Amino acid sequence: MEMEMDDSENPWPSLLCEEEDSCLTEQYSFKSDGNFDFCSVSESESEYVEMLIEKETIFEPNSDESSLGSDGIWLKCARRDAVKWILHTRVLFGFHFHTAYLSLIYFDRFFSRRSIDNGKLWAIRLLSVACLSLAAKMEECQVPALSEYHVDEYNFEGNVIQRMELIVLNTLEWKISCATPFAYLNYFATKFCGESSRIDLMNRAVELILALMEEINVVEHRPSIIAAAAVLAAHDYRLTEKVIEIKTNAIPSWGPLEKEHTFSCYSMLQEIGMSKSKASKLINSSSLLSSRSSSVDILDHSTITSRVGNKRRLAHISGDQYCSKPKIPKL
Repeated sequence: MEMEMDDSENPWPSLLCEEEDSCLTEQYSFKSDGNFDFCSVSESESEYVEMLIEKETIFEPNSDESSLGSDGIWLKCARRDAVKWILHTRVLFGFHFHTAYLSLIYFDRFFSRRSIDNGKLWAIRLLSVACLSLAAKMEECQVPALSEYHVDEYNFEGNVIQRMELIVLNTLEWKISCATPFAYLNYFATKFCGESSRIDLMNRAVELILALMEEINVVEHRPSIIAAAAVLAAHDYRLTEKVIEIKTNAIPSWGPLEKEHTFSCYSMLQEIGMSKSKASKLINSSSLLSSRSSSVDILDHSTITSRVGNKRRLAHISGDQYCSKPKIPKL
């Protein structure tokens, strides 16, 4: 028998606990996001979702091509900073959740084929701007001018961002149409949880997906798996592997491997939720301020190199020195 859960028992009441309530409402409210329809799943929607799932299996990368781990701690630190910037900028421009996630797909796919020299954090930030700009052009009805993408640490000119966009497009071979977990939320919410408390459930699922973006290489995890795990975790964080297997039987095309991956992702979301819940108590009792300012207005092509064959392993460098104030490249 499944156990009902109220908000007081939910370990993820607010993963972004350091933000003000108004910001949280803006980040997670579905009232301003037209991507979600809370009606029952129609036959045509089921067929569409099954088609998306099938396309995922066709284009799924292997682990050797998608791993970011060999590039050192500094890249993981820089990537996490990039995710935070993307999510913050999404709110400023009112972009859809899908757009932010799509930009991170571009970001992680880029690193599966090319590399950026150690410590060049300004180049990673420029890559973040280019990826978000491209995703916005793909998904948004209205897109800001390149000059409107404000980056606190740096000052990138429009032509520099355009050059980086072209590098990204060429690196991805112009294949930039991808599904994200948000395309599956309504489908899985109906399949797994029925019609009750749909908006609250979807809000929690979105919150979990956004938190997970900081922790994983999104290219290594199929969007449908992430969506299913997020919906299940948002519904009940105490599900067993057996219960999850039973629930995922509702997905016709999924076999034992997909069910195993769903439970693995569900377990990651459990850990993230518990970790964020504990961190919120520490954040609420202290005030953390940080400020950084520097600028760069050129793109040094020597900073970006191509990966040919096996990925080039970079020398291991402690990440601590890269998580502080970024260095300004000499012009």
